Amino acid sequence: MKNLGKRIFILLTFLTTTIFASVTARVEPAVVYSGETATYVLRISGEKVHKPVLTDICGNDIIGSSSQTSIEMVNMDYKKSYVLSYEFVPQKSCTIAPTSVEIDGKIEKSNAVKVLVKPASQDKNAAFVLSLKASKNDVYVGEPFIVNLELKQNRRAAVVDSKFIEPDFKGFWVKGKSQATREETPEYVITRVSYKLAAQREGDLSIKPLQLRIATRVNRRDMWGSFMPQVKWKSYYSNEVKIHAKPLPNNAKIVGNFTITAQANKQEITPNEAVNVTVTVKGEGNLEDIESFKPYIDGVNVFDEKIEIHGDTLTQKLAFVSDRDFTIPPFKLAFYNLATKKVEQIKTEPIHIKVQGSTKAEKSLTIKKDQEPEVIVKKVDEDSVVKENAVSYLWLIAAFIVGIVVGIALTFLKPLQKVKKERRFNMKDEKLLLFKLLPYKDSDKDVKTIVDILEANLYGGQKSKIDKKLLKEIVKKYDIS
Repeated sequence: MKNLGKRIFILLTFLTTTIFASVTARVEPAVVYSGETATYVLRISGEKVHKPVLTDICGNDIIGSSSQTSIEMVNMDYKKSYVLSYEFVPQKSCTIAPTSVEIDGKIEKSNAVKVLVKPASQDKNAAFVLSLKASKNDVYVGEPFIVNLELKQNRRAAVVDSKFIEPDFKGFWVKGKSQATREETPEYVITRVSYKLAAQREGDLSIKPLQLRIATRVNRRDMWGSFMPQVKWKSYYSNEVKIHAKPLPNNAKIVGNFTITAQANKQEITPNEAVNVTVTVKGEGNLEDIESFKPYIDGVNVFDEKIEIHGDTLTQKLAFVSDRDFTIPPFKLAFYNLATKKVEQIKTEPIHIKVQGSTKAEKSLTIKKDQEPEVIVKKVDEDSVVKENAVSYLWLIAAFIVGIVVGIALTFLKPLQKVKKERRFNMKDEKLLLFKLLPYKDSDKDVKTIVDILEANLYGGQKSKIDKKLLKEIVKKYDIS
């Protein structure tokens, strides 16, 4: 009887824990707007629980997690439960598959949960209202325009925290942003910010709704039925703005109104000394589309740095190296002027560079054709001809023998000359090395790599190291001396 009672007790205990073992799932809130955060909640009941390891939910990264443990009495028995919460930002509607959890040595599965994601929309009656307005909706590609952002906050709205999601303005250049201004009325606090944009391509473009996340304090019942203060996040969205970008007329690539200048650091140099020139373009327009001003000048090596743009100013630095006098031609820029409705061109003045001790071009040589010589025929006797032929044969044999000797000597001397040639060439002279490698830059990528490093060291103020092994291979490959 004792054994029977013990067995009944163990069976009842097992059934009790089995009945209590469960896992349920839900998503809060049930409907999520695009860009908002949702919470996947697992409620697990049981004695020994192995918490599941989740890496993503519906293919979306988990951005935060938390857990709570509670014990409650049910039918004179204690019930242990866990609440696991996982925050994520769903990109589209989906169904979360059942989650497997090991409870008291047995695998239990939760229910599947649907996530409904709706497009972001603006609520003009909300406590927070975001609105976007463009200064113009029809623009040329690259034409600057203003987009004004306004936030109206109801003065009665209590805010714990806020997060404004900065727009990325896909398809547009962001050319500037104003400082925020604040205005207070009896009903609202109004904040305004302006963005200066320019369309990157032609066609129908759109500025997606901007998002503002607001945290407010709310009271929720806990598992004991008591009210607990909690923070709840809610997203507010602006309207969407449509922009139509037109191609520039007359096949122009640049639009706006600009000025251009070019400044050289010196106009008299020594042979192979660099002249540094800075080209500056100022004005309103699509500076991002302006290409390098690097010119071609016969007999002059030209090196250009990357164009830099800061606000309404574009600058580019160039270096010119030569061993003779040369002239830097005018730098030109053509653009479509919105004010005059015409394509205009601006340019700088040419810059004349004097190279000290440079060799002037040689005077052209006039070659006169000599008069044809008179042909005098002399009669020679046969004996003298025979004697001269014999002497000629002897000279031929002697020349042949000398040629063989000279060829053998050259065969042995050639490697020695090559060694001497390599010894004479100083690869540490970066300026000389640069001029030696330039002819092979466009046809050999290894040469181009070393040339770029040399240019940066000589004219960009850098001190990058060159792969000596690769350099020796190039020198040997092209027989550079």
